[in-house]
Amino acid sequence: MTIRVFLVEDQAMVLDALAALLERESDISVVGTATDAESAIAALADIEVDVLLTDIELPGASGLDLTAQIGRQFPHSRTILLTTFARSGYLERAMRQGARAYLLKDAPAHELAAAVRRVYRGERVVDPELVTASWLEPNPLSERERQCLRLAGDGLSNRQIAERVHLSEGTVRNYLSAALSKLDAANRTAAARLARQKGWI
Repeated sequence: MTIRVFLVEDQAMVLDALAALLERESDISVVGTATDAESAIAALADIEVDVLLTDIELPGASGLDLTAQIGRQFPHSRTILLTTFARSGYLERAMRQGARAYLLKDAPAHELAAAVRRVYRGERVVDPELVTASWLEPNPLSERERQCLRLAGDGLSNRQIAERVHLSEGTVRNYLSAALSKLDAANRTAAARLARQKGWI
């Protein structure tokens, strides 16, 4: 039995190191790599992958977006998110998008191979530090508040946001007002910045 692993990481040195680390395991084979989500999706159309290991911060679509797309298009492939960010909001979003594991890059090397095996067996693996952080500071924003605040943080006006998410301008204003209140932020820019730092949007 060989576990077929695909790696997605935009930093070449990290990608090579991860591949070398996993190839040392007799029951794990790295069957492909990509530096962005779009390339990964294209590659998965042509090869069989058991476990996909991806960073969160990628050029273009994020590892969280990739995880959701993998779940829709390749449900037999299970996703592990590997990141430097110990942010509780990322963990919540990752699990909602269908990730099977969430690990930090500073974890001991042997834990990575062990996580690959556990995910392959159908288990979930989450770094204990993130579980604690998520429990201590849960995301206070609703899905609509996250959606509107994310777009506001990208510089869109209330009217543009309303057109994008198919809501009235007044409803968008209400969602943003609620988000500002929950985050105790002076304005939408500050609220979006804080939510991004927490990994909530």
